[in-house]
Amino acid sequence: MNESDRQAVQFERHRTHLRAVAYRMLGSTSEAEDAVQEAFLRLDRAGDAGVDDLRAWLTTVVARVCLDMLRARRARREDYVGSWLPEPVVSVEDESDPEHEALLADSVGLAMLVVLDTLTPAERIAFVLHDMFDVPFDDIAGLVDRSPAATRQLASRARRRVHGAAPSPDPDVAAQQEVVDAFLAASRAGDFEALLGVLDPDVVFRIDAGGVAPRARPPLVGAEPVARQILARGTPLAPLARPALVNGAAGAVVGRGDRPFAVVGFTVANGRIVEIDLVADPDKLQGLTASN
Repeated sequence: MNESDRQAVQFERHRTHLRAVAYRMLGSTSEAEDAVQEAFLRLDRAGDAGVDDLRAWLTTVVARVCLDMLRARRARREDYVGSWLPEPVVSVEDESDPEHEALLADSVGLAMLVVLDTLTPAERIAFVLHDMFDVPFDDIAGLVDRSPAATRQLASRARRRVHGAAPSPDPDVAAQQEVVDAFLAASRAGDFEALLGVLDPDVVFRIDAGGVAPRARPPLVGAEPVARQILARGTPLAPLARPALVNGAAGAVVGRGDRPFAVVGFTVANGRIVEIDLVADPDKLQGLTASN
């Protein structure tokens, strides 16, 4: 085995971890794969001579790539119309691909990713690396061009914003699915009162249609407005929806055959739906299939 092959084998041992880091930072499976691939190319160019902890070194490289991507995205996002939602990680009931299941395990909830996207790039890097992956502040400081003390403050500020805005979902996915099933049944039946029964009074409904002005919608807040919107949409969302895991939580894919035209993530807390995130951006669903 030559040096290049040896490095490739070593890298593959850390791929799942690196993909988890990148997805939490970027909220996009495709961009996360790009960041991981860039880390591999940098390892191939630089080699691992003098690297005592390859996992830590690669984590830092991926974080630096993600930081650059977040900064570039922040400039582009100014032209995005409507709600922006992450690229979902979806698993349907009959799916058993080990690689996909590993990706699903890497994911975090859509609601959490939406909140993470409100952070500055530096705050997001500091929070994700430290709070989710236990990277020391001394190691993060160089990435964000701050002292360790200032980096600690970044993470602390991000933590307060995340804990204050991200809902805590009920842990039992089966119980979540019962609530989602009741929501879909009420939607199919056109039962306004039944919908109100499963929606939190302050439920938030977001639609990401790809930043296209004619299709863009601002977030809708409140059980009655959301229920009216669901029943007035005039689209076959509920009839064509079937259960799925969306970022590890109860959700649904919508569409006929193996080409969904929407994915819906639900956040269920205290037995009611507190957030509905509908991803209909074709670019974010491009790599998604859902077999019968």
